[in-house]
Amino acid sequence: MKRYSGNRDPRFVAIHRGGDLDLATHRLLVAWAADCAEHVLPLFTEVHPSDARTSHAIAIAREWASGNATVAQAREAAFGAHAAARESSNSAAIAVARAAGHAVATAHMADHELGAAAYAIWAVMKSVCKIDAIRVAEAECRWQQAQLSDAIRELVLSDQQNRNPKFKNVFSASPPSFYQATSD
Repeated sequence: MKRYSGNRDPRFVAIHRGGDLDLATHRLLVAWAADCAEHVLPLFTEVHPSDARTSHAIAIAREWASGNATVAQAREAAFGAHAAARESSNSAAIAVARAAGHAVATAHMADHELGAAAYAIWAVMKSVCKIDAIRVAEAECRWQQAQLSDAIRELVLSDQQNRNPKFKNVFSASPPSFYQATSD
């Protein structure tokens, strides 16, 4: 089989597409991303109690991780969660919806796992006053890392290190770019 030669990290490209990612690891990444989004879901449901698109996206991510949903269903759920984000005016709720959208999109492209984690961190930051943002972000990051199974721990942590600048250093809570993330 031809090796993947694109710009993406081959560790996050499925074997059947020429990368290194096996299905079992892919499912674990999706489940972890769903954990990250679900952990902050109350920040969305408190503001939008009748909007189920974000919780639906997380549910479909879990269904895909257990082999009971298709990638097409995951993509549709991601579109719904991102639409919920666009329709909200609450910055924490927007970040939660984006986290859910990235969590379920991880079924389609595994490297979306960090999008779910980063937006979950931004959601907690946006839910508190700026003086508490670093403290709650660090706590959320620690919580996320504690949820990593041994099978994906090294993969996710190395991905966080490699792509932390892309995510405004949210995984290391280093100012000033970390503070700037709260105003996006």
